[in-house]
Amino acid sequence: QVQLVESGGGLVQPGGSLRLSCAASGFTFSIYTMSWYRQAPGKERELVASIISVGGTHYADSAKGRFTISRDNDKNTVYLQMNILKPDDTAVYYCNAARYVQSYWGQGTQVTVSA
Repeated sequence: QVQLVESGGGLVQPGGSLRLSCAASGFTFSIYTMSWYRQAPGKERELVASIISVGGTHYADSAKGRFTISRDNDKNTVYLQMNILKPDDTAVYYCNAARYVQSYWGQGTQVTVSA
């Protein structure tokens, strides 16, 4: 049974940091592209960052220079380090695992950036 379990969300002040984690099980984690998406109220889900199996990364323009995606294939976990958070970063953050036509989603974790 495939599971993606996100954690690490919460309430943070503008300028603060959070580290999201996504623990995966039920599939061969190391060969999947792992991504973080987010969805703010009233907006479409958007890609934040991706990391391929061998470690190459891609970031949305909004995340470049502030967010860092990483993975630990021994722990079947993908991370998103978020720094210099802004109110516009407020959203539910979802973990995604993808390989060819297969795509799995976590349940999401809320990130709220507010003073």
